Amino acid sequence: MPTLQQRLRTSAPLPSTPARVVVVGGGFGGFHALRKLQKLLEPERAALTLVAPNDYLLYSPLLPEVATGVLDPRDIAVSIRQTLRKTKTVLGHVSAVDFGERRLLVEGHEGTTEIEWDKLILSPGSVTRQFDIPGVAENAHGLKTLSEATFIRNHVLAQLDAADSLPDTPAGRAERVERLTVVAVGAGYTGTEFVAQMQNWIKGIATRWASIDPNDVRWLLVDLAPAVLPELGEQLGKEALGVLKARGVEVRLEVTVASATATSVTLTDGTVVPSRTLVWGAGVAPSPLIATLGLPTEKGRLVVAPDMSVPGVPNVWAIGDAAAVPDLAADPSKPTPPTAQHAQRQGVRVARNVAASLGVGEAKPYVHKDLGLVADLGGFDGVAKPLGVPLTGPLAKFVARSYHLYALPTTAARVRVATDWLYSTILPTRVVNLDQVRSEDALIAKAQGQ
Repeated sequence: MPTLQQRLRTSAPLPSTPARVVVVGGGFGGFHALRKLQKLLEPERAALTLVAPNDYLLYSPLLPEVATGVLDPRDIAVSIRQTLRKTKTVLGHVSAVDFGERRLLVEGHEGTTEIEWDKLILSPGSVTRQFDIPGVAENAHGLKTLSEATFIRNHVLAQLDAADSLPDTPAGRAERVERLTVVAVGAGYTGTEFVAQMQNWIKGIATRWASIDPNDVRWLLVDLAPAVLPELGEQLGKEALGVLKARGVEVRLEVTVASATATSVTLTDGTVVPSRTLVWGAGVAPSPLIATLGLPTEKGRLVVAPDMSVPGVPNVWAIGDAAAVPDLAADPSKPTPPTAQHAQRQGVRVARNVAASLGVGEAKPYVHKDLGLVADLGGFDGVAKPLGVPLTGPLAKFVARSYHLYALPTTAARVRVATDWLYSTILPTRVVNLDQVRSEDALIAKAQGQ
């Protein structure tokens, strides 16, 4: 008996030529949209093309574990060419979109490519939110790409290695303070998980250095918000704050960075912090591509209908962090939060809607309520809220890791990540500084392709 997918695929007559379906962006939304489209539409009905800067899906929630060396960078980079075998991949950034002529211009390493489409899904994702703060662009590093995570790991190791060999002189002691101070901006998931996991990692490899005690390292987490991890609610935010403080992490709320240099960070309350490590995790902003389209936006995100179609532009849909998809499950007047969970499920739904526009299946609005949020704080600590149930400690840690294994899109990725987690538990921590990424290549604007 034919499956439902097979019945859907044969329910409408094939066109004389396959429809050109182009997806911009290979993140969670674009990847899962194409994965579903490959199942719904046979090659005779649609020719699928992906335009993305990289040939892999980055499972970004696990970047802090790459920064601490627990996971190999390749573990969370899922090959697009191997997984989306029925999709043509064009590497590059979209520099222009002509909706009238249905054409894209793509800037790649080999020059400019022009691509035509019949159906277009915009899923360019987001970038680290930057502010016009003196010195931040030149000295801060984000944690949104593999190059950034790898650089931060090696940079922190290099700072501690250098501090370990400094002479006990006034100048040496002053430089030692700079090198042993890590400032992270943003008490959301990125900043909090980074500080918590990195602090725990450094404590576990303290025997690497002759003269440095883990307590010598100053960890400073700052945020303009009044709470840590506000997405998880007041109770779990306080639990996470308690874990950080118990480990000696200094948390400064309702304050942020006023300026930065190569050797110091000045906060908005006037405090000058000697530091050579500034990690920027203060939220995300929609891809710069959206601002070039000339279409209505809401706080930088492209305005779309509940079915994720772009009003007034036929045959165009937008999803993920770059789209203001109405949150029908919570508050339709507000867009869904820019999370991987929403992007993934929007990708599946938009694939069904695009297939419906080609005569296969039925289009529906996007409706999904968060299954819950999790945060891994390193060691045996975590906070989680699966299905609205607040959890802390080892149980929350177990839930967080279980969710990530569930959300990883391939069995191979799950096995590699689970194996590395097992190795990190029973084997000594890896502490080799491979020095693979240049500092200038890990600055936010460069690393994220702006």
